[in-house]
Amino acid sequence: MNSSTTNIAPAHLAEVRVSFRTAGFAALAMFAILAALPLLTLVTGDAFVLVVATRIMIFALAALSLDLILGFGALVSFGHAAFVGIGAYAVAILNAYGVNDLLVQSLVAVAVAALFALVTGAISLRTRGVYFIMITLAFGQMLYFLMISLSAFGGDDGYTLPARSTVLGMPLLENNLVMFYTVLAVLVGAFLLARMLIASRFGRVLRGTRDNAVRMQAIGFSPSPYQLTAYVIAGSIAALAGVLLANQVEFVSPAYMSWQRSGELIVMVVLGGMGTLAGPIAGAAAFILLEEWLSSFSQHWKLGFGLILLLVVLFSKGGVGGLVKRLLGGAHHG
Repeated sequence: MNSSTTNIAPAHLAEVRVSFRTAGFAALAMFAILAALPLLTLVTGDAFVLVVATRIMIFALAALSLDLILGFGALVSFGHAAFVGIGAYAVAILNAYGVNDLLVQSLVAVAVAALFALVTGAISLRTRGVYFIMITLAFGQMLYFLMISLSAFGGDDGYTLPARSTVLGMPLLENNLVMFYTVLAVLVGAFLLARMLIASRFGRVLRGTRDNAVRMQAIGFSPSPYQLTAYVIAGSIAALAGVLLANQVEFVSPAYMSWQRSGELIVMVVLGGMGTLAGPIAGAAAFILLEEWLSSFSQHWKLGFGLILLLVVLFSKGGVGGLVKRLLGGAHHG
């Protein structure tokens, strides 16, 4: 029995290390492609590529934050878009009061999102399974309807920003190229932070809780503090995505925090591969590119997207990330 356990543990650790290495290489490849994209716009003269790529990275940031709790903590939140909305409205509300600096707006957004996550997470984590899903949905919808009621900020019609945020008093983000690389830098930073957290003792406990919460309690770890910490960190990162989204489109709407948007973030994580960190980035890219492509054929593009998602779930375990890993594994063995 002891020798069996001794043999299994190193094998499992080795598998985790290989998985982390593969995810790291995949993320590095994606970041390199993204960093080189502006060269493509210079060659083709199509600025729309830069706009779509920036949007992909913003939603990749939000999906990455969700993967922290969904892929590694097995917490299915249907209210995660609320944190994106908090970040967006932090920009709008501060802008209305004359505070236009991106760093200040980001700090306020992260602080408010962390507080909201701490309070709602502490309550939500008292439940499990479908009850957790429903209570996160309820908190998200409460915030959604609160923003609709704020007529000073456009209510249901949303709020148009007069300009993008400034950086140290300079309107640097008005340049789409600067905006692009700012979003890329934040995405890379969030990925490295998430990777460091998951590789740490904290991440090992979180993964252990996902696999078997009862066993983790039996060896002396209480899952709730770890899950709550992950929930707060995920909400804070999602708020940064909201800050960047508001600046890219120069518009803020309660729709950013609707349950449908939360559902889309879950789809991005599942599509790319849960519990991989690199997967949500690929999932966000696949989601938005498919949306752009399918919507050019019909206004009922979601039907076609649903069929594609169904095929991915049925025939590609681990989503797009799992498919790439199998292809790389096949090429390696070949």
